[in-house]
Amino acid sequence: METTNSSRFPLVVIVGGGFGGLEVAKALANEPVDVLMLDKHNYHTFQPLLYQVATGSLEAGSIAFSLRKNFDNQKNFRFRVAEVTKINPEKNSIDSSIGEIKYDYLVIATGSTTNFFDNESIEYHAMPMKSVPEALNLRYMILQHLEEAVLKNTPDEREPYLSFVLVGAGPTGVELAGALAELRNNILCKDYPELKKEEMKVYLADFMPRVLGAMSEEASAAAKGFLTKMGVEVMLNAKVENYDGEVITFEGGKTIRSKNVIWSAGVMGNILEGIDKDIIQRGNRIKTDSICRVEGISNVFAIGDVAAMITKDTPKGHPGVAQVAIQMGKATGENILHIIKGEATKPFKYFDKGSLATIGRNKAVADLGKVKFQGFFAWVIWMFVHLISLLGFRNKAIVFVSWVGNYLTYNGGSRLIIRKFVKDDPLHEAELVTHED
Repeated sequence: METTNSSRFPLVVIVGGGFGGLEVAKALANEPVDVLMLDKHNYHTFQPLLYQVATGSLEAGSIAFSLRKNFDNQKNFRFRVAEVTKINPEKNSIDSSIGEIKYDYLVIATGSTTNFFDNESIEYHAMPMKSVPEALNLRYMILQHLEEAVLKNTPDEREPYLSFVLVGAGPTGVELAGALAELRNNILCKDYPELKKEEMKVYLADFMPRVLGAMSEEASAAAKGFLTKMGVEVMLNAKVENYDGEVITFEGGKTIRSKNVIWSAGVMGNILEGIDKDIIQRGNRIKTDSICRVEGISNVFAIGDVAAMITKDTPKGHPGVAQVAIQMGKATGENILHIIKGEATKPFKYFDKGSLATIGRNKAVADLGKVKFQGFFAWVIWMFVHLISLLGFRNKAIVFVSWVGNYLTYNGGSRLIIRKFVKDDPLHEAELVTHED
């Protein structure tokens, strides 16, 4: 099946319904263009809160929002559930699971995926957390292993089920380590009185010399201090060599018996087939010019985690954070309109609004320009920023009520095992979020 544009307006195809893709579509609203968005899921995922889905604090439906519903008042917008497999620049088309689709302008906003650095053993046995299905898989695995631990007779038998190793001390690793520590400190003995809190171990490992390496020294030191006080063992300058599903081995010989290794040590761009390998940069990112246009292709753009705009100020490209994708998306939409109207385009300039990371209850760090602070006030700001950034009033209300309940009771979340987690079950990749609502 070939899909063509029968409209008299140029067709802008957006591949990916993440932060960047949403902003491109919004920038093109009510303009003389047609917009077609493609994504393999029919919902937008608010990735910063995936770790709370993984630990049972929030239900998956509260951080996912229908892409169609988000644009139901934008008359020039269409959406299709599709997986794009290849770009054909010479034909101005893409190959997808629903057929070949022609475009006038193409925006690649495919985001990133977990980078296991070609270690097949780690890739098979460790758990990633970049999507709603992966977060739900992680939740079920954690809960199942706690149930298994209850059935074991000795601390030695329980050890691998109660040892949680998070590899990668960026925001995802730090926030998930803090959430698991709070689960141990506040919930474990309530739900599982047969277990002792001291038996559950949480490790945070990174080959770099400090946690939150992209943030300030003050934020890094405060985050490490918070984690340590919560009982997390922080292992820095620790490089993982192997993980076989039972034992994780670090360079130098240190080993930890664990069935719960969560990998957040790196990401790489989701590249479409058909992109010239000569313009693929470090981290599997597509090299672009100053207006996010793919180098060598006049009508194809790349934004967000999949793009590498190499400049004097950004020799490695921009950081892979939501604000970069949001700002690139808006700028790209505006520049496409400038091109269509024959107007001058505007080079992209990133405005860094700062960085936030939460470690747990009343504990967060904030780098807002020259202003840096930690603790309760940073935690309140973190909650406010994430709450207003969620799509949909219903989602905002559900998350707010859940947070209030968690704060007041120290025992939020339902922690239900809706289905068993079994490795290699194809259901895991296809799972929708509707059953969690």
